[in-house]
Amino acid sequence: MERSSEQKIILLMDYFNKGSQDLVDSFKNAGLDFQAVVINDEGFLPDDVINVFEFYLGDFSGKSQKPRYFNQIEVPDFWEVSGNNTSGSIHDKSRERGRIFYAEPKNKRFVKVVDWLDGAGNVRLSEHYNKYGCKYALTTFNKKSQKVNKSYFDVEGREVITENYVTNDIVLNIDGKILIFKNRTEFVKYFICSQNWQGNRIFFNSLSVPFFVSNALEDVTGDRGDILFWQENVGAEIPGNMQVIFDKKTSRCQRVIVQNRQAFKRLKDLKAPKDMISEMGFIYSFKRENLGRPSALICTNTENVEKLRELLEELPMVKFHVTALTEMSAKLLSHEQYENVIMYPNVKMVTLDRLFTECDFFLDINHEGEIVEATRRAFFNNQIIFAFKETIHSAEYIADENVYLSNDYKQLAGHIKSLLDSKEALDKAVRKQHEQGLAAEKSDYIF
Repeated sequence: MERSSEQKIILLMDYFNKGSQDLVDSFKNAGLDFQAVVINDEGFLPDDVINVFEFYLGDFSGKSQKPRYFNQIEVPDFWEVSGNNTSGSIHDKSRERGRIFYAEPKNKRFVKVVDWLDGAGNVRLSEHYNKYGCKYALTTFNKKSQKVNKSYFDVEGREVITENYVTNDIVLNIDGKILIFKNRTEFVKYFICSQNWQGNRIFFNSLSVPFFVSNALEDVTGDRGDILFWQENVGAEIPGNMQVIFDKKTSRCQRVIVQNRQAFKRLKDLKAPKDMISEMGFIYSFKRENLGRPSALICTNTENVEKLRELLEELPMVKFHVTALTEMSAKLLSHEQYENVIMYPNVKMVTLDRLFTECDFFLDINHEGEIVEATRRAFFNNQIIFAFKETIHSAEYIADENVYLSNDYKQLAGHIKSLLDSKEALDKAVRKQHEQGLAAEKSDYIF
């Protein structure tokens, strides 16, 4: 691994969630010299993102090049492994013995975790699998299904790290030595220092362990200290550890960048220091331009698609593409009587990818859960997104003026017609959607 220079920024994150992913992509698009580090192990991280625990396990890429498919889990003879597009299960006749959890996207059915159950149905052991299909960690539970400890294994199956969830101790076997850390903060600090990054600026998006690590490291010389990127909501009060930053009681962090519009407004209402907070979005990698074609995409795994029939009748000039990862009910398929709709039960991913490229409108009008991160994908494809208040899934990507009550479906349809009739209005709608999603420019990412 490359040793750091003073210029390299260390982007330290608790989890590699959507906010972390967008932050990493923004740093890349800004051309910054940085290293992304994640504390909670995922097993499926991008190759250029380091996990603090998995760093010590070695290179699994030589073992396999593919994740483990759900039906490749080893079970005793006569036990049955079954699965759908959201999860899997293991049964011994009628008794459930295990539960299989998939990595995203779940429809690929790649195994991330397998929970094994005792006779009472309680979780007693979790097996963790990585993107190479290798079992690299085990978590044990007590009779109440509470975590006791987690062991990590290298490519040869040797135990390298043990984390005790009761005492918080972490034991690391490295270079013939056994190192004991009192908690995750000490462990992550050790990792940072072992890479000679203790003098580098730490940018972090969590007020838990990353914040404590920043505060435990030596001061950074000069006035360019660490930065908190806040992506969560803010409640009735300023979060306690954020207030510590505002009170200037931290050794390195003196600035908070807020990447959540409602949170920024709330912090201003709570009188957060104006000179210590600023709002900034993400430098997204948009895939294409919106061409204003009269085609709309809907992604659903339920038959309950709000006002679909009415919209088909209101917008005869628009071709609707309704997709599902599963079979479709007779109720949903009955819409095929309309000439301007195509139904895609059990849609293939290659077809879905094509539809995100070919459709310039996306309707977030299905009830229940969202599939394939559809609204987010629509945003990245610059599809104009419309939703009903009763069905909206990812409001952060949808312009306020594009959200309607379901009883106002005629107004929604009229809005779509106006965008089809005016290139100027269409371009303005794209800009509004970018503003809602906090789209930023490269020039914003100067620290």
